[in-house]
Amino acid sequence: MTATENAAEPVVRYEVVDGIAFVTMNRPQYRNAQNSAMTYALDEAFYRAAADDAVSVIVLRGEGKHFSAGHDIGTPGRDVDQSFERRAGLWWDHVGRPGGESRYARESEVYLGMCKRWRELPKSVIAQVHGACIAGGLMLAWICDFIIASDDAFFADPVVRMGIPGVEYFAHPWVMGTRQAKEFLYLGERISAQRAEQWGMVNHVVPRAELAEFTESMARRIAVMPRFGLALTKKAINQAEDLMGLSTGMDSVFGLHHFAHAHNAEVGQDSLAGQDARSMRDSRRGAEGGDA
Repeated sequence: MTATENAAEPVVRYEVVDGIAFVTMNRPQYRNAQNSAMTYALDEAFYRAAADDAVSVIVLRGEGKHFSAGHDIGTPGRDVDQSFERRAGLWWDHVGRPGGESRYARESEVYLGMCKRWRELPKSVIAQVHGACIAGGLMLAWICDFIIASDDAFFADPVVRMGIPGVEYFAHPWVMGTRQAKEFLYLGERISAQRAEQWGMVNHVVPRAELAEFTESMARRIAVMPRFGLALTKKAINQAEDLMGLSTGMDSVFGLHHFAHAHNAEVGQDSLAGQDARSMRDSRRGAEGGDA
């Protein structure tokens, strides 16, 4: 059974229509912020789609106004201190472990480990992005083969404000280029879907009203291609990307990420430099001079 926010509403919805599996993040009241319950529910949905012979293509999307505002760092459903059945690696449970041991064990599982495995899903995955795609939301979009964005979508990785060099799944230089990655991270500001497309991070930008139809049309066109041929092609491109350093690069930056967490915890009040979702939003508004 899919993990739930409460007894009535799943945090991830799963449905199959005409060979397309729709995986929908369903915490709209929190802009689809990812707690562990959502992460494990996504994992379950991807496993289910991979094993189902009736599924040819997967569409990942978000309920409500936004695709995903990133990791859950402050909602009532934040479950950082809860244990789940580990799926992505052999590290021990983080609960009850001290300091950096706890953070490293948890993030090796629910962030880097999950995303690296989802990237290897042998079926085609399309991210249908609207509204916010911020920090941890980027990781979910980047594991997909294609990103289709609405014209009101925006992207940002503001975690340098915490003194941390980007999100755990550090694909920035590969998905947008090194100079663009530096601008994206150094400023921590939002970029529009149109600019993300210019940088090569997004495949298509379409009007919001046409987003679902455009994405489904692309999924149907992919679905008629030979399944094994698609899987091998995906593997070939992923291997080429890894030869350009993506996988080992992410592993190396993951260590810097946790060095930053440890530094924050040593010199400040916590591993996030005292930041939460509200303070991050207010910092961005001040830097950008806006109210959005």
